Amino acid sequence: MRATLIYGAGDVRVEDVADPKIQQPTDAVVRVLRSCICGSDLWPYGSMPSQDQGDRIGHEFLGAVEEAGSEVNGLKAGDVVLAPFFYADNTCEYCREGLHTSCPHGGFWATGGVDGGQGEAVRVPYAQGTLVKLPVGEDSALLPSLLTLSDVLPTGHHCAVTAGVNPHTTVTVIGDGAVGLSAVLAAKRLGADQIILMGRHKDRTDLGRYFGATDIVAERGAEGITRVRELTRGFGTHTVLECVGHLPALEMAFGVVRDGGTVSRVGAPQYADGPIGFPFFRRNITLTGGLTPVRAYIDDLLPDVLDGKLQPGRVFDRTIGLDKVPEGYRAMADREALKVLVQP
Repeated sequence: MRATLIYGAGDVRVEDVADPKIQQPTDAVVRVLRSCICGSDLWPYGSMPSQDQGDRIGHEFLGAVEEAGSEVNGLKAGDVVLAPFFYADNTCEYCREGLHTSCPHGGFWATGGVDGGQGEAVRVPYAQGTLVKLPVGEDSALLPSLLTLSDVLPTGHHCAVTAGVNPHTTVTVIGDGAVGLSAVLAAKRLGADQIILMGRHKDRTDLGRYFGATDIVAERGAEGITRVRELTRGFGTHTVLECVGHLPALEMAFGVVRDGGTVSRVGAPQYADGPIGFPFFRRNITLTGGLTPVRAYIDDLLPDVLDGKLQPGRVFDRTIGLDKVPEGYRAMADREALKVLVQP
């Protein structure tokens, strides 16, 4: 089959690889119907050292079951299924507590001999616990929105939930990428009346307004902090959803959060140290967030996607075939595309 491999910064290729096969009775093989390129895929695309052998890549996909292992119940060939970005058994103590990303049997796609999502098919470990059966056909118009449930929509939702967003909280969202826009959508769904989106790309912030943002702040740093405080009578917002992962974004989050408020971060942090000294301690600010346990949120979010109440698939602004994936990476890295949908 064909699949995407990354050889280093700026070097993504689509090549022939071995077809996935059942290796354990808990496995399933899924033919990929839709996958996509994630903003976090751009980190290795921008900085990975060059190497002779390519690594598999891609962690967002949905597809149709081709084969299920002998210990997989409730799934059969032909079922359309969604895969969270982290596979898990869904039975361990952590999974039962809703923290699937700490499952001792779980892991990330494209690591440890497991297939990546940007290919024609994937071997799915712990398929019964990982995969979510979808009540749609292979040609459903809902597939792009359903695909967002593999990562970006639950990640935005996780950011909003851990921050404590509710009808009584004001919200600042930092970042106008797909996760930031999903966080706007999640904050609106949870009832927030004032949602300030900090972003400077008009096509993206326009979509943010469609998703529920009430104000747009294009300024960054000190100017951005001043502008948010102007919009909040000088106080800042009760909650800040940091969806970038760079240290300046976290610093800006602390600058716009209200005393006693909460900063939630879901942007994969590209820094080792951050502001934790007495000035932040004195203000009683809570820092939360983290890696999203996607599987824990899908059952809650899925009905709103199926009935069209949420339309997160609007974050996809370009659709390509598998052979065009290298071009898709370039487009996202150059900010020519917000999020690229891949249809093998």
